[in-house]
Amino acid sequence: MDLTITSTADATTEPALVALDWGTSSLRGFLMDSDARVVAERASAHGIQNLPQPGPAGFDAALAALCGDWLDAHPGLPVVAGGMVGSAQGWVEAPYVTTPADAATLADKAARVVTAAGRPILIAPGVLHDPAGAPPDVMRGEEIQIAGALAQNADWARNACIAMPGTHSKWVRVTDGRVTAFSSFMTGELFAVLKTHSLLGRLMPADREASPEDEAAAFAVGIRAAQSAGPGDLPHQLFATRTLGLTKRMPAEALAHYLSGLLIGHELRAGLALLAEMPAGTPLLLIGAPALCSRYGRGLAAFGVTPAAQLGNTAPRGLFQFAAAAGLLPAGTTPAR
Repeated sequence: MDLTITSTADATTEPALVALDWGTSSLRGFLMDSDARVVAERASAHGIQNLPQPGPAGFDAALAALCGDWLDAHPGLPVVAGGMVGSAQGWVEAPYVTTPADAATLADKAARVVTAAGRPILIAPGVLHDPAGAPPDVMRGEEIQIAGALAQNADWARNACIAMPGTHSKWVRVTDGRVTAFSSFMTGELFAVLKTHSLLGRLMPADREASPEDEAAAFAVGIRAAQSAGPGDLPHQLFATRTLGLTKRMPAEALAHYLSGLLIGHELRAGLALLAEMPAGTPLLLIGAPALCSRYGRGLAAFGVTPAAQLGNTAPRGLFQFAAAAGLLPAGTTPAR
């Protein structure tokens, strides 16, 4: 198992919280001080679908392997967790709360599990958006990242649109510090499925990568195709991933980047339509992996839109906000802005 350790504060810093970002394929732990700073960070591959053993004992073992020494050294330190660990397949299910929701809502409806050693862990619920006359939507883990982002800037908390690229991208409306609405887009999963399991991927070589120039050009062609699309055009445009390769109009190693631009472009069209419904001047934030956010930033530029900020992993700060809202931190603790 790979384990990485990063220290970001001196050894004399007194820890106040152990925060766990526990997803499907990975587990990340953060030792944090009372100013919401990360003292130390660790990561393992023990996501909920890759535990050392099945059932609750597997969760216990994964936690002990990651940060057992932290817990032994600080017996009274509170522990909080967010992400898929609170799903129906997780350690204990933390049922969804409905929009509007903020850190206080999450804390009020949190689930609790006790480890074999008797240590309680508070687990954040996900969020359900169930608008009248439309299908429901859910998030689990992103709500924690949103709480972390909003803690950084009071203006964002008042009103913002947050785009969260990923396997299932989210476009989120925030008003008065609460998640009030959101939409999910299966952009990342569609790309992976089409590239790996469809006819489109057969012309994409696994052993060669596009040059930076070909990658940028192919991505831009995909974005432009999405921009000019009419209703129902996507299935036809998807097939162009194959024909552009068959006719040699695009290098084989660049075809995946055309497909990426096409799918992201269609997502951006829908997401920016949601942004257009919000008050004029609403800031657009990007939260996610830097490389993917950079790609979305390039796509947004083609639409003439510049994000107000591009943020990385805001989960530690969000877990701190969740712990504070649950009353687990010392009185007077104030996260630094």
